[in-house]
Amino acid sequence: MKNFTFFLIILVSLSAVSCNNNTTEKGNFSTLYFNGDIITMESDSAIYAEAVVEENGMIVFVGTLEEANEKFGNANRVDLNGKTMLPAFLDGHGHFYNVGFTALCANLLPPPDGPGDNYKSIVETMRTYIQSEDGQYVLQKLGWIMGNGYDDSQLEEKNHPNAKTLDGISTEYPVIIIHQSGHLGAINTVALELLGIDSETSNPEGGVIRRDENGNPTGVLEEGALFQVLFPLLGKIDEDMAMKCILKGQEEYAKNGYLTAQDGRTTIEQLASLRMAADSSMYFIDVVAYPDITLGTEHLTQGKYTPSKIYQGKFRIGGVKLTLDGSPQGKTAWITKCYHVNPEGRDGCYTGYPIMDDNTAIGYVETAFKNHWQLLAHTNGDAAIDQYIQAIESAQSNYGYKDHRTVMIHGQTLRKNQIPSLVELNILPSLFPMHTYYWGDWHRESVLGEERAEYISPCKDAINAGLTITSHHDAPVTFPNSMRVLDATVNRVTRSGFVLGPDQRVTPYQGLKTLTDWAAFQYFEENSKGTLTVGKLADFVILDKNPLKIDLLEIHNIQIVESIKEGNTVYSN
Repeated sequence: MKNFTFFLIILVSLSAVSCNNNTTEKGNFSTLYFNGDIITMESDSAIYAEAVVEENGMIVFVGTLEEANEKFGNANRVDLNGKTMLPAFLDGHGHFYNVGFTALCANLLPPPDGPGDNYKSIVETMRTYIQSEDGQYVLQKLGWIMGNGYDDSQLEEKNHPNAKTLDGISTEYPVIIIHQSGHLGAINTVALELLGIDSETSNPEGGVIRRDENGNPTGVLEEGALFQVLFPLLGKIDEDMAMKCILKGQEEYAKNGYLTAQDGRTTIEQLASLRMAADSSMYFIDVVAYPDITLGTEHLTQGKYTPSKIYQGKFRIGGVKLTLDGSPQGKTAWITKCYHVNPEGRDGCYTGYPIMDDNTAIGYVETAFKNHWQLLAHTNGDAAIDQYIQAIESAQSNYGYKDHRTVMIHGQTLRKNQIPSLVELNILPSLFPMHTYYWGDWHRESVLGEERAEYISPCKDAINAGLTITSHHDAPVTFPNSMRVLDATVNRVTRSGFVLGPDQRVTPYQGLKTLTDWAAFQYFEENSKGTLTVGKLADFVILDKNPLKIDLLEIHNIQIVESIKEGNTVYSN
């Protein structure tokens, strides 16, 4: 049984002591780690240290055990017993707050992460969930029955459950289930009636209400149609529920070795909750938020909501987030060539669709550059990437933001001829090779076809071009499972065992770089995190095995033994 160990009281006590002692004797408040594979991540190839010493939350020594014993003879000693120690992982891209929220919802993920392999299992899981403590809590707070993570590509029916199917869950309360991509969802008949969605309801901008042959809504909602339902619902979350989400989110990240989490596409209500948690000293990991720029920017120019590189209570606003298209596995991503197999109800050469037009995209990007805010943009399809590149070229020309570290999130269908533009414009790709495991077979068979699927998330070509990349999980699209991220980045093996795009595999060391050193650079935190270097924060993760020394196909089975934030254990297994 995995146990979480939180040391918030100890943290406060140690901070008080250290603040009252400007000088400390050699070894005071020190911990010496030794007798393991200590990988510093400082170079282009693996460098091992015999010992690392932490003092008052900082790394004060990296080197030989003999010298560590000589200089820090009074330190507490931690024998790693052959385990592997690394700098803690930084989240290349995810949705921290929603990870906590979905932990309160029914888990509808397909195997191996959940029970959702057909309509029957979804209905049964949801009916059981209604009677659970979490189910009753969510129903009481929001008035809806909520599930997360179903995936039509993995269901036996190979389609989305419709309103009639979900009526088997409840005909009394509104029901919503969210697709694993987070870009589609389905609601029951009660919900359709409550929301007034019928045959006369128009599609919202940037979204689609799916309909049957008679024009009646089926209950399946795409993109903006889903968000028009979901965002107001999430806006009803009260303080008690918000704090539960934040606590659960931290637990999920810490148990996977992530001690810097990202909240990408934060709503204004979520931003207020995240800030409140910081003011209440609730964080035991670092959290960086990127509010949705399309929801307005007035709040970002006022006091505590201003983007900054400085943490306050382990929380900061890192910049802003823009979403330019949808999901490839949900077939709403905006691509330049036809989908291999059209989704239900689409004829001809279907290529998905943009969230906004070019001029609107340019306007948002220019706003970010004008204010010197770091910008992250969700761009799954290569057409959306073209739009992003065009917007950045315009913004850079007009505002000349030199070290912007603009991030391309996902880049699933990035074309090889787009990579030089990323280099020229200093765009950092945060790629999503986890797709090769979860949806690789689906991409080959239905989404993109063989040739384009092979090139999904081209990590190797991006690295060879000189780009600094990260590899992410996009939780709660998947669990924030760092070893599954590393496995997919290195191996690119699908659920069926097929190696998807073998020439885009990277070495295990490069895979670790995407989670540590290179991720710290993406966050402008290369001077404080990402490597085991004297003067940086003592943020560590301890693994039961060394990813550089085992069979590559066993990487996903590596266990997180301990996560240590600024010298304090925040998770132990």
